[in-house]
Amino acid sequence: MRPAIELQNHGEAYYFIANYHSMTSLFDAPQRRQNVMDVALDFLACGLDPERSVFFKQSNVPEHTELTWMLTSITPMGLLERCHSYKDKLAKGLSPNHGLFAYPVLMAADILIYDSKVVPVGRDQKQHVEVTRDIAIKFNQLYGETFVIPEPQIRKDAALVPGIDGQKMSKSYGNTIEIFGPEKALRKKIMSLVMDSRGVDEPKPDADQNIAVQLLKLVAEPDLANDVQEQLRAGGYGYGHLKKALFQAYWDYFEPMRKRREELMANQDYVAQILDDGAQRARQVASEVNQRAKKACGLD
Repeated sequence: MRPAIELQNHGEAYYFIANYHSMTSLFDAPQRRQNVMDVALDFLACGLDPERSVFFKQSNVPEHTELTWMLTSITPMGLLERCHSYKDKLAKGLSPNHGLFAYPVLMAADILIYDSKVVPVGRDQKQHVEVTRDIAIKFNQLYGETFVIPEPQIRKDAALVPGIDGQKMSKSYGNTIEIFGPEKALRKKIMSLVMDSRGVDEPKPDADQNIAVQLLKLVAEPDLANDVQEQLRAGGYGYGHLKKALFQAYWDYFEPMRKRREELMANQDYVAQILDDGAQRARQVASEVNQRAKKACGLD
């Protein structure tokens, strides 16, 4: 969230809540509605400014799905079969369905529908931008120059946020630590992080590989994180101390954002209006690109 929100200061940025994408693994309609509101509240509380960005719900811009069909009709099966994300999700136990297999095409439409020049992604998502580029290039070859070919923007200093199991943190994997969870539940989750069996006095030279240390570096002042890491390496500092330090840093870091979220929670009509206004702004661009694509392939 942090690098994404920072981009609103450097250009015209589009942010959407991907509720169509959620349909590949979530089949509870009330929960989807609640998730949409939670994501909106989270991003706004963490600093997303609707005056400096375009923030909307994916399903409020139907051009996304209309363009998806135009793209999927020219996307080679082999291209999708090579996508590692699909294989990773199957390995995690998600039930395979066509949406899960073909969602890189919807992702391509999400990008291309706004003439996006730059797509900020983590290293693990780079392949999806490459797939988008391949699909756009093939469409342009078949029907003439239609789409801007986007470039991935990967932050060299962006860390992969580990979940409580050491894998990438993801709601799909059930390994998250909530930003705005209740204090007691958050403390319990952090204190239950699984560590190795080394005692308090034992040196831990591989401290930088520890899940709690990696999370601490994301929310604590650098001096504090470095000090904790050095104490672990030296010995005399146990995992219980580490988890307590992580909880306190986590709780303090998000305190002003919690207050802002509580204010927004009390005015959800305002949040819904932000998303509606954002969708109207998004459709101004999306409808033009979509019509361009329809004209190119003879659907106008």
